[in-house]
Amino acid sequence: MMNKELLATLLILSGMASGVTAAEARHAMSSEFNQLPEVVFTASNDNVGRYVSQRPKPEDRLFQSDIIEKKIAEIKAMLKNPYLAWMFENCFPNTLDTTVHFRMLNGKPDTFVYTGDIHAMWLRDSGAQVWPYVQFANEDPKLKEMLEGVIRRQLLCINLDPYANAFNDGAKGSEWASDYTDMKPELHERKWEIDSLCYPLRLAYHYWKVTGDASVFDETWLKAVENVLRTFKEQQRKGGDKGPYRFQRKTERATDTMINDGWGAPVNPVGLIVSSFRPSDDATTLPFLVPSNFFAVTSLRKAAEILTEVNGNKGLARQCTDLADEVEQALKKYATVEHPKYGTIYAFEVDGYGSCMLMDDANVPSLLALPYLGDVDVNDPIYQNTRRFVWSEDNPYFFRGKAGEGIGGPHIGYDMVWPMSIMMKAFTSQDDAEIKECVRMLMATDAGTGFMHESFHKDNPEKFTRKWFAWQNTLFGELIIKLINDGKLDLLNSIQ
Repeated sequence: MMNKELLATLLILSGMASGVTAAEARHAMSSEFNQLPEVVFTASNDNVGRYVSQRPKPEDRLFQSDIIEKKIAEIKAMLKNPYLAWMFENCFPNTLDTTVHFRMLNGKPDTFVYTGDIHAMWLRDSGAQVWPYVQFANEDPKLKEMLEGVIRRQLLCINLDPYANAFNDGAKGSEWASDYTDMKPELHERKWEIDSLCYPLRLAYHYWKVTGDASVFDETWLKAVENVLRTFKEQQRKGGDKGPYRFQRKTERATDTMINDGWGAPVNPVGLIVSSFRPSDDATTLPFLVPSNFFAVTSLRKAAEILTEVNGNKGLARQCTDLADEVEQALKKYATVEHPKYGTIYAFEVDGYGSCMLMDDANVPSLLALPYLGDVDVNDPIYQNTRRFVWSEDNPYFFRGKAGEGIGGPHIGYDMVWPMSIMMKAFTSQDDAEIKECVRMLMATDAGTGFMHESFHKDNPEKFTRKWFAWQNTLFGELIIKLINDGKLDLLNSIQ
């Protein structure tokens, strides 16, 4: 049999001569690659010209930052593996290249961020997509201004409807306009998810801590915090009051609608917050989603710090800390379970009555990602027990196959691994061999495209979903930069 790397190169070169991209040429030979459980990459000090950039032409990029371009060139020069350098170049700027729509609104920065192939702005995705650029904001005024615009746009969205998860760029209507909920033409989708209100708080706090710019914390910010507090308290569902939010959709997908006339499963009002949907946009089975409640605690405390130090609004800050304390205490009492194999672990969902859902979903916040978001310490013994559980076949949504292994979820279904879960394993790992294997697996499951995907089949990475999903692309770049910053360049350069 012809050497696979030589065969790949010949097919890629011949494909390019006929107007076929490198990715398409590699896709054409997928059956050849899939005969082996592992793809081997050749290391080289000369990674210039080995792979063709998959980024848009400079004139077609939506937003350009001098410091990001400088960082890309710097990282590429450090990485000896040409394939890894190529993937980093493609992935890290993907949010800026293809999804950022920056402009001014009433004299202030305004940035609308597509999630990728869906031209709508998710509060969760947009907050995560631009997160890794914040660390460079002080080195590029344009980048800083764009990031300010994302925060301002997110606050406007919260004030428009704190129960919505995704928004249009204007009153354009939506394919989900017929959902049985309080839809508005400015909304793309109205699935209530706790994390939709947490990601904007996380981003605003990080931006403030890095840049020192407090200009975003104006009246719009104060109104948004009030809306966050009101919504969280409504969804504690105390006193038998289920709150104003209901959701139903005509669909064949059970996870796209809510049971019990749109209210969801019953909960015992123990102080936790109901999340009708998960970060995957799938309906919760038991409404107290544990990872999102952890995220609410840390997000409320970040908001309280800003309110105290910037706004001098001690009353509103106290409401945030009181609610955070209440949810934290409820988590300690209701979010753990004794597993016969792993000991005390965190449940994924609970209802306050004693029922629990033992699993994890790839989307963040997740149980695996708790330390990544700063919600628990990575050395917390309950987290470590939970981590072993979720990365095992005792988690019903963990899949292991010929191509790779990782966590998926019902959003895509059986046997589909989300690269996001592999990245979260690397982000939360303290084991170099484990980190190296995660990066190697990410490189081996991109289907030759140079990009991350929403999910790939555990036995065949050529079977994937969403070829343009900016969050996962930028997250991959974030991971590589973090590993280098953590002194793990030699580890990355040891990948063959």
